[in-house]
Amino acid sequence: MLIRFGIIGTNFVTDWVIEAMREHSKVFIAAVYSRTQERAEFFAAKYNIPHRFTSLEEMASSDLIDAVYIASPNSFHAAQSILFLKHGKHVLCEKPLASNSREVKEMIAAAKCNGVVLMEALKTTLTPNFRAVLENFHRIGKPRHYSSTYCQYSSRYDKLKEGIVLNAFNPEFSNGSAMDVGIYTIYPMVVLFGRPKLIKAAGLKLHTGVDGSGSVVFSYDDLEATVFYSKISDSTLPTEILGEDGSIILDRINIISKVLFNSRLKKSEEDITKLRDHHEYYYQIEEFVSLIENNESESKINSLDNSLAVIEIIEEIRRQIGIVYPADRIE
Repeated sequence: MLIRFGIIGTNFVTDWVIEAMREHSKVFIAAVYSRTQERAEFFAAKYNIPHRFTSLEEMASSDLIDAVYIASPNSFHAAQSILFLKHGKHVLCEKPLASNSREVKEMIAAAKCNGVVLMEALKTTLTPNFRAVLENFHRIGKPRHYSSTYCQYSSRYDKLKEGIVLNAFNPEFSNGSAMDVGIYTIYPMVVLFGRPKLIKAAGLKLHTGVDGSGSVVFSYDDLEATVFYSKISDSTLPTEILGEDGSIILDRINIISKVLFNSRLKKSEEDITKLRDHHEYYYQIEEFVSLIENNESESKINSLDNSLAVIEIIEEIRRQIGIVYPADRIE
């Protein structure tokens, strides 16, 4: 089976995903959408994509594609996904899945109603090194603490300090620190431990109305988790999963290149890193294609319930910090 993909979004992340798609023998990039014909032509020529669209409706109703990868600004994710889902197209949508939980629930309902696959393109949790975490998780004994940091100074922040508001710091596009980088720290936590019982968040609200950074404490029945994320500073802190018998350490939560298991009982350290044999974005493509091939409705790891839980968590974080998007308002 060859899955014919349409592409929505022509930014640098799309470039990386297309590189990964080209490694997959069952993926064919059939079409690209852009708001302008000039941009569509340029991108299609760059990647030798045969079909170009400047109308989403025409692309969604076309029989030239089976699935779509959506990498448009966050605020467009829900409406675009639902359009394609209603036309019977499978949807792989960039993280975060949507602006808020209401939109995510609408997307899930559309996917189920039309019998197609919807999956959030959160790459990290589908990589071999996160699989190493899952395979060795039982070795830490009773889990007691999860801590994760992802701080990456955004080049667009320099522009913001000059008075130029780009998409990354514009609430119109449902952006900000929690949505863009914080999700990398939160999604693995939900995969490992589920939904927290209590959330206590603090963050820096920028003058544009989005968050520049944030720190959150999550409480579960018998463990706690802490995350810190920022788009206005850098950090090299690892992610740690601590248990009574040992711990697992991940060097970087957004691109996991090294995983260590420390045994308290044996007082030893073991490298459990898995060598990556494909592009880092390949594994989410493989997961998505496999779901379609096997007539499975959703991923077991990047599941619809996990995606809903994550957006509900971020929604609560935003509520506590005072971050409101135009997409939150029901008209």
